[in-house]
Amino acid sequence: MPKQRPLTREESLARHREIALRAGRGELRLPDAIRAIREAEGLTQAAFAERVGLTRMRLLDLEKGRGNPKLETLQRICRPFGLEIGLVPRIRTLSGPE
Repeated sequence: MPKQRPLTREESLARHREIALRAGRGELRLPDAIRAIREAEGLTQAAFAERVGLTRMRLLDLEKGRGNPKLETLQRICRPFGLEIGLVPRIRTLSGPE
């Protein structure tokens, strides 16, 4: 796999802003959010997994939507990057709830 160029601070901040916007709009599923956080940091799966105390295979499972992570696991993923676990309301249409 080719080595990635490290992200500039501006690129990383832009990616973090995009993640926040997508999360606020309810557009991020958990697997997509985990991958987006990792990519915003410019980290490989192995480097990210080590940083948050997971195995690379466990991280891969989470990014693919497999498994049922504990709250503590999600907090370990989010906290180092200044993020919190929370509920985001979905925007409803004028016709009412789904």
